[in-house]
Amino acid sequence: MTTRKLLEQAAQFAIEYVETVDSRPIHPPKEAVEALRGLFEPFPAKQSDPEQVIERLQELCNPALMGMTNPRFFGFVIGSAFPVSMASNWMATSWDQNTAYFNATPATTVLEDIALRWMCDVFGFPEGTGGAFVTGATVANFCALAAARNSVLRDAGWDVEADGLIGAPTITVITGAEAHPTLFKSLGMLGLGRNRVVKIPVDDQGRMLADKLPTISGPTIVCTQAGNINSGAFDPIGEVCDIAHDAGAWVHVDGAFGLWALASEKYKHLAEGVTKADSWATDAHKWLNVTYDSGLAFVKDPSRLRAAMAITAEYLPPVGTERNPGEYTPELSRRARGVEVWAVLKHLGREGLTDLVDRLCARAKQFGDALKEAGYDVLNDVVLNQVTVSFGDADTNARIIKGIQEDGTCWCGPTTWQGKDAMRISVSGYATSEEDVEKSLEVILRIAESESA
Repeated sequence: MTTRKLLEQAAQFAIEYVETVDSRPIHPPKEAVEALRGLFEPFPAKQSDPEQVIERLQELCNPALMGMTNPRFFGFVIGSAFPVSMASNWMATSWDQNTAYFNATPATTVLEDIALRWMCDVFGFPEGTGGAFVTGATVANFCALAAARNSVLRDAGWDVEADGLIGAPTITVITGAEAHPTLFKSLGMLGLGRNRVVKIPVDDQGRMLADKLPTISGPTIVCTQAGNINSGAFDPIGEVCDIAHDAGAWVHVDGAFGLWALASEKYKHLAEGVTKADSWATDAHKWLNVTYDSGLAFVKDPSRLRAAMAITAEYLPPVGTERNPGEYTPELSRRARGVEVWAVLKHLGREGLTDLVDRLCARAKQFGDALKEAGYDVLNDVVLNQVTVSFGDADTNARIIKGIQEDGTCWCGPTTWQGKDAMRISVSGYATSEEDVEKSLEVILRIAESESA
């Protein structure tokens, strides 16, 4: 088979999936998952025909896919993928550019640079803010916090790049009590520890209480949150920045999905003061609805990020005066992540991006209002795209969630928040309509009524 025919075959399989995913049960059937065992075999001794390889993927994997791009998938805070995102992703894959240096890959480097500039504009970051495309929010937090770690130690007279952490001045890390687990993972990878963090009490929506911040002295990093994973609530970031900066601390914002509220005039008030911070992390594969993996780290002073991430070697292209993406990320070998982010931002424009945020928040409110009206306990103030609802005790919640998932019309996941077992609904897919919410509510309320009886 020629390369053209092979690619056409793969594209046809992909198109068929995209065109049918809305009508398939979201959760794959048990027999399809069990059939995946057919993939386990000894490493083949001989070559296989490429066409047969692609057909094998289609035969065994396609039926066992979770319908995460279905407009009624609400299990995690992840978007679908705009058609222009998929199309530009395919193009970028065919180009196969290792986007680390401008001199080697000028086209994809420029697209990444422009996409970063556009997002800094959308978020209203200070002039000169720089950033990096990485794999996801975990690595985005890692990169921004690496810049923070090195910076606060440098201010204390310690060169962590040269001398490491052994013997370095102690860094105090402060977070809210409901910071996302990936933030603690990042801190662990940076040698700052997961368990030695000072956790600040939060209110009933998971917002850090700024008046509970301890007295800050010495090298300190304060980690705030834009978008609580259960409630969608924002820490009082501006207030925290004022307190922390007066004491010389660095303030980081984990805004994996919440940062995109800044694209909306209606919801940007939730992130008041966020631009006072020193660094930010977010994900384009969440609310912007591009494919994986598209995490983003932003640092007010990009030289701090570059100092933590840059690499040199004799065989690498000359640096020159252009921005070189590989100098701002952990990876040197990296795909051209910026291509599809550029494509989606170009496609949406400011008007379309605002509409995207506003629509999905409206769909979340639609869920919240209906569940409250039906008499169920919506635990959070539905201020963004998150709805957390409890149907009763732990066993009742588990039965209802299991029934919803097995029905296949929509998919929601369990959570435990502030001591209560609940179901979380995350509205992130660009294609989710009022009708999708109504169809989902019909199933949710029917199963909830049946299992609560």
